[in-house]
Amino acid sequence: MTLATPVLIVVLVFVAVVVHRGVDARLRLDDAAHQAARAASLARTPAAAMAAAEQSAADALADADVVCTSLNVDTDTTTFTPGGTVAVTLSCTVDQTDALLLGVPASRVVTATFTSPVDAWRSTHTPDTTP
Repeated sequence: MTLATPVLIVVLVFVAVVVHRGVDARLRLDDAAHQAARAASLARTPAAAMAAAEQSAADALADADVVCTSLNVDTDTTTFTPGGTVAVTLSCTVDQTDALLLGVPASRVVTATFTSPVDAWRSTHTPDTTP
């Protein structure tokens, strides 16, 4: 028992670190999805909403030091009208190759979705053509 205890403690600490990294990545991805949906809801057109969501998600993940080997930003603008909603789903492939000793897969896909309302009283941008 004396010889096995240190090995068990090391394995438990290693498992705790791997679990913490997964939970931390999920929380940071949830926050990035929230920021991306909010940025998309402030845009004036569906195309601008998609671009704003992608830029905001990339910036939020970079600020949070989350490294995605593959980041997919899916922006649902089907109800992108005043009073509607915009939904953003982020899928991030997280590299876990340093945890292969525990039988953890080399990578894991973490997803997060957030929906933000589009202001009911906003107007769409129409350029002023009067001289």
